[in-house]
Amino acid sequence: MTTIVAVKKNGVAAIAADTLTSWGTLTESSRHIVNHHKIFRYADSYIGITGSSAFKVIFEHWLSREERRFTLDSVDTIFDTWLEFHHQLKAGYYLREIEREDDQFESSRVNILIANPYGIFAVTSLRAVIEYDTFTTFGSGSEVALGAMAALYDQPEQTAVSVAQRAIEISAEFDDGTALPMHCYTVDLKK
Repeated sequence: MTTIVAVKKNGVAAIAADTLTSWGTLTESSRHIVNHHKIFRYADSYIGITGSSAFKVIFEHWLSREERRFTLDSVDTIFDTWLEFHHQLKAGYYLREIEREDDQFESSRVNILIANPYGIFAVTSLRAVIEYDTFTTFGSGSEVALGAMAALYDQPEQTAVSVAQRAIEISAEFDDGTALPMHCYTVDLKK
């Protein structure tokens, strides 16, 4: 399980994630797993991934082997990148095609958050790309994190980092699929 949050406030974007790894009912903390990071850097973007832990490895592998550099600076460029990634998931990484019969589109089976100088973005498993102006979250603790961010965001003393970190901390307290420690990264937004 995973909880990932992204917050945009006062010219800064922050992205944070917990470090718990789950395999069905078995959970393993970051104490046991070396590669427990759920956020990685690509160019000027931080990318957080929910879903199977294989997706982070696959996405990093695919990006490192692509000859062209993808830009993730808008809804359109992220969508174009994600269409190509979904194609490669099927062709090179053997993604099973059908998740649910009632889905209107084929699922990528992964949700991601992106924080970069251009803002904070979400990509859903059906490849909808959404740009946010304040905050968003994905994962098992997302309902708790969303409530925490809503309660904290408008408080003047709170920063993008403090809101993101508290959201993960509170999720870890109340969601059994979220655990500390966390990782949090920031980027200055372009004006």
